[in-house]
Amino acid sequence: MLYYLFKYLHDAYAFPGAGLFQYLSFRAAMALITSLLISLVFGGRWIKYLNKKQVGETVRDLGLEGQLEKQGTPTMGGLIILASIVIPALLFAQLDNVYIILMLFTTIWLGALGFIDDFIKVFKKNKSGLRGKFKIAGQVILGLIVGLVMYFNKNVVIREKQVHPSSQVYTLLDKSGPSARFSISEEHSTKTTIPFLKNNEFDYAVLLKWIGPDYKKWAYLAFIPVVILIITGVSNGANLTDGMDGLAAGTAAIIGATLGILAWVSGNIIFADYLNIMYLPNVGELAVYISAFVGATVGFLWYNTYPAQIFMGDTGSLAIGGIIAVFAIIIRKELMIPIFGGIFLAESISVILQVGYFKYTKKRYGAGKRIFKMAPLHHHYQKLGFPEPKIVLRFFIVGIALAVMAIITLKVR
Repeated sequence: MLYYLFKYLHDAYAFPGAGLFQYLSFRAAMALITSLLISLVFGGRWIKYLNKKQVGETVRDLGLEGQLEKQGTPTMGGLIILASIVIPALLFAQLDNVYIILMLFTTIWLGALGFIDDFIKVFKKNKSGLRGKFKIAGQVILGLIVGLVMYFNKNVVIREKQVHPSSQVYTLLDKSGPSARFSISEEHSTKTTIPFLKNNEFDYAVLLKWIGPDYKKWAYLAFIPVVILIITGVSNGANLTDGMDGLAAGTAAIIGATLGILAWVSGNIIFADYLNIMYLPNVGELAVYISAFVGATVGFLWYNTYPAQIFMGDTGSLAIGGIIAVFAIIIRKELMIPIFGGIFLAESISVILQVGYFKYTKKRYGAGKRIFKMAPLHHHYQKLGFPEPKIVLRFFIVGIALAVMAIITLKVR
């Protein structure tokens, strides 16, 4: 909103300083600062309100050290994160940008889904919360909407590199700069990025090549199911990671910063040309949104670090996972999620392996066996006797290493 106000002041009255709002870097910085301030100020007041209303977490005794001490800690702190993302995005982003609209919709949709789950747990005193099938249904519907928008919306386009037909070497068609090395026309595409490969673009339409010559017309039949799978998987992965003080929020902040860099270079024609990656017009605006996301998660850490004063609950964990998934899909980097989102992936796989192996051994030998002492993975280390703060900090270190690895894939092929 402020973007449009100051644009008007700049264009109509040449208002001093109003031109700053035309710069993406300035608006991204302002979104980051604003989200931090909202989370710090609103967070403290929200915690006081929840304590006054005695809205606390109900903790099951799983035999973990320090677990029962968390009994009664306020939950539903995800509302702090949601407010700290949505408000700065509304203030500083271009609200007619299809990608910003899609991210705001994702935030509110999954935030509402998680809020319903937390409401049932806290106020209805039902520990199971919202039924799993309803959660999955909500994630699937979101994936369907995102997939349809990404495929059919006329503003979701890419510009590809110009290639010399004989030598297959990129050629400068004129001397007008990097823009000359990309196609003039913008086109719809289901292409994405594959890390570590020289020709690192993959088109989902290829999966339907068996249909015949017109297979590209049916690309959405392959693209949309993949979108649904990614959103559901990453959202639930973030939910599983939210089991220690600060773990999910800190990991999300690291991933968010990584996605911000990837969005910046993909939406900037100069960087896209230098790195030899696909150029995504208008996607740079997402730097404003992801800056708010990073500020919100870092600000939430102020209250969520050990010992936590508040938990994010499903209101926060489902939302941050979905935000990361949809953002990665928009910037065509979803196949890199196993790298920069390696923590979420490891947590999910640990649960899948634990449950699967237990069921298999119980059926075959009559007694279930476990691979880990407890799943998700962070509880395995807790069972081994590692202090919670040390586990969280080491997960952060691994997350940073994975983030750096994801960024260098832009050049390592």
